[in-house]
Amino acid sequence: MSNHLKGQLSPYLLQHSENPVDWYPWCEEAFLQAKAQDKPVFLSIGYSTCHWCHVMAHESFEDSRTARFLNDHFISIKVDREERPDIDSVYMAVCQAFTGSGGWPLSVFMTWEKQPFFAGTYFPVHSQYGTPGFLELLTAIVRQWEHDRHALFRSAGELVEQMKKAAAAPATAGRKGENLPKTAVSMLARLFDRENGGFGPAPKFPTPHNLLFLLLYAKISGENAPLQMAAKTLRQMRRGGLFDQIGYGFSRYSTDNRFLVPHFEKMLYDNALLIMAYAAAFRLTEDPFFLNTAEQTAEYVLREMTAPGGGFYSAQDADSEGDEGKYYTFTPGEIRAVLGEEKGKRFARAFDITDSGNFMGKNIPNRLKSREEDSPGVFEEERQCLYRYRKNRFPLSLDDKILRSWNSLMIAALCMLHRVSKKEEYRRAACRAQRFLEENLQRGSRLFTSFREGERTDRAFLNDYAFSITALLELYASTLDRETLQKAEALCRETMERFADREGGGFFLCPTGSEELFLNPKETYDGAIPSGNSVMAYNLVRLYQLTGKDEYRVLFQKQCSFLSPAAREYPIGHGLFLLSLLLWENPPPHITVVMKGARTFPRELPPDLLCSLPLLCDVQIVPESREYPLVNGKDTYYICENHACRPPVNILPPDLS
Repeated sequence: MSNHLKGQLSPYLLQHSENPVDWYPWCEEAFLQAKAQDKPVFLSIGYSTCHWCHVMAHESFEDSRTARFLNDHFISIKVDREERPDIDSVYMAVCQAFTGSGGWPLSVFMTWEKQPFFAGTYFPVHSQYGTPGFLELLTAIVRQWEHDRHALFRSAGELVEQMKKAAAAPATAGRKGENLPKTAVSMLARLFDRENGGFGPAPKFPTPHNLLFLLLYAKISGENAPLQMAAKTLRQMRRGGLFDQIGYGFSRYSTDNRFLVPHFEKMLYDNALLIMAYAAAFRLTEDPFFLNTAEQTAEYVLREMTAPGGGFYSAQDADSEGDEGKYYTFTPGEIRAVLGEEKGKRFARAFDITDSGNFMGKNIPNRLKSREEDSPGVFEEERQCLYRYRKNRFPLSLDDKILRSWNSLMIAALCMLHRVSKKEEYRRAACRAQRFLEENLQRGSRLFTSFREGERTDRAFLNDYAFSITALLELYASTLDRETLQKAEALCRETMERFADREGGGFFLCPTGSEELFLNPKETYDGAIPSGNSVMAYNLVRLYQLTGKDEYRVLFQKQCSFLSPAAREYPIGHGLFLLSLLLWENPPPHITVVMKGARTFPRELPPDLLCSLPLLCDVQIVPESREYPLVNGKDTYYICENHACRPPVNILPPDLS
């Protein structure tokens, strides 16, 4: 029996379209029905590859008794957090206010005026460990709705007012002379796990933007400790089960402190950000282990996460046939059956596959116990055999919607990888994906969030614009095409027009004037993905350095004033903003390339130029002139860094940082 989710674009909503729960998508009709039927609203938010979302669905939403109770007493709404980050952001803040924590599935109870009076995450079918069973909770809420509704409405109204006041409260001024990047490095050093890599106890998230911050800090300061923290973490993640040793790519996070047992879902954004981190680590250390990992991750994305038109899919599920990790785990007998007795034994020894197992009686392949580093070709034949076997063993669900913001992250990552690997395939894939976005998720200067099966959503949010600007800046660095830089500037103007808070500073998540919730968040925290406000800080400083236009300097300084109070409260939760501060205070090299005659890129640019440049630098190409004459009648490089300019040269120097 279908409900109101039939015909939706979101794979997550479609997963629930045959539930006995009479789900609505988020729409005005649902709230009108709640008012007309005098019922509270139950809002459930999740995403298609969320393991605990699946668990709650199987236990409660597919249960006829629970569904009947929900249908009799509530109007139930399903939301895909990836399509509606605004709804997720507002009600996740509500959940954190009620419980002190958050996560998915997110479960919220509210009035038909969208004011919440209770929230939580996963509720088990039966009470356990102090958490009420879901049906028990529903019964209690209905009882209070029927007998003391005014108390619910009053508490909902009070919570909404408190959240509005908190959002409008002025930020506190900072201390003079404070050094937020240095403070963040000190905090990360205190949390650093010297034995296993990563920061703090389990669960351990990759947070690649913090690793990028540490790498840049090490490069600028010359300090070894930040580099060692980043390198150890990157090395352990690659050697552990967080990295798929058979099919490549990274899972979302590690449930233990060794990066052995992951939460097995693979997200596009994690893999994009990790490609960036490994590429940057290679450029800084010249250790091929890091480049090899970045390229293997890109291989996974281009093989399994790329749509026919060039866009990138969103995620692969953690579960197969209802069991988390079933797709990824092996027994020693399976390994020997696929590879043969001798090869199977060698592979099992190298990848920690034992009779006792390391995950629920089975094995997650990993190299944590191996003393030798992986290199291209090691166990490659065996790996490919196991990959083919695994591919046909259990099904693995794919979330095939294409998200503008996450695709932009992958475009930026592939451009960075192109410049450190010197392989054109990555730049071609990035350009193809950018064309896909412009053809399917853009109309003029207006962007759209999500695309699937020939249809797109009708709205966009700050992250769609901010991350798209970053993608264009990285594409410019990999092409030096002036039109690409101009597109980035045009999108920046559109972002200012649609999302900027001209009075309070910063950028709203939703376009100003289009809000349908009681809050329009201005997110600053860099969680699994950097916030749109941090990304805009990065964009503004890079636009200023690339163009020299004073408007970007003014905008960055205003954005810095907005973000600094939040970063002061918790520096390591604002890694990308702190990276932007480092770039502001330590501009990358500025290189003017003088081309002989009237030549312009891309037709006649020296082929190795882009891959010889620092990962971050400001480049302009100009014809010969009185200001920039050729030296020795050849293409000439004018290099300025650290507030000084070098003599012009015909070959880029190897010490260029």
